[in-house]
Parts: sequence; structure tokens; C-alpha cells
Amino acid sequence: MTRRDFLWSGAAAMALLAGTAAMLRMGGPKDALAAQTFEVTKTDAEWHAILSDAAYNVLRKEGTEYPGTSPLLNEHRKGVFACAGCDLPLYSSETKFDSGTGWPSFWQELPNAVGKTVDRSLGMTRTEVHCRRCGGHLGHVFDDGPPPTGLRHCINGVALTFKPAAA
Repeated sequence: MTRRDFLWSGAAAMALLAGTAAMLRMGGPKDALAAQTFEVTKTDAEWHAILSDAAYNVLRKEGTEYPGTSPLLNEHRKGVFACAGCDLPLYSSETKFDSGTGWPSFWQELPNAVGKTVDRSLGMTRTEVHCRRCGGHLGHVFDDGPPPTGLRHCINGVALTFKPAAA
């Protein structure tokens, strides 16, 4: 390999790395959410004070919990799953199903419960779902769910609380 070939190879590798890094950063849901206003707003310190570290990472920093770690994955009682940040009811237990993914999954949200944004992070396009009232990140929606909607709301369990139905 000549010195010229070596330099061109290095330049090409650097361009590829820069392009990949830009693609991973571009168009995440945080960009779209920043332009919205929500009914429930708190400072970063206030969110830290009321949320566990794991819930803060998911709801406020758009993190993802490890699959299979949420106790809500095995929650089968009748009731409602609410936002861990602001307590807004989001999903009915009647729409919960076992998707085999390791995260609580639902085929439909409650009316006027979630907002959706386009998430182009990680080099792909997905639909991100967040709490309509506080903007907390919940997870993503995919089109591989069961009837009647064909949708799978793949939700981080740490972003939810469960309220059992009255007996």
C-alpha cells in the first residue's frame, strides 16, 4: 500500500465514522418534544426527587430498561397502567398482551393518553410514544401487534405504575 492509498483509506474511514455518528444523533424524539408544552412540567431537580434513577433515565432521558426486568411484565390483574411521572392513566390491562419481547406490551392506548413523535435515532425510523400530560418517554410503537389494531406498544415498565381495578 502506498502512502497515498493509506491516507485516502484513513480519510474514507474518518468520513464513515463521522457520518455514522451524525446518523445516530439525528432526529431523536427529544428534539421534537422540546418544542411542545405539557400540562405537568418540573425542573430536572424536581423530576429527580420524585422518580427512581431508573424511571428518571427512561421518562426524562429516553433510556430503555433491560428486557425482562420489569415486575409489570407479569402483572395480569385487571386495572390501569399509569404514567410513573404524573399518574395519567395510559393503558388498560385489557389491551396488554405477551409479545415475547421482555417489555410490557399493549395493542392500544387509552383515549387522549399518549403522544407520538417520529424517532430517527439509531439510524432507523420508529414511532416514539410519550405521556400526553408530562411528556415522559414511554417506549415505541411497532406494527407487528395482534388484532384488532395490529400495533404493539412496547413500553418500559419502569415508566408505568399499576392501579388494580376496584373489587
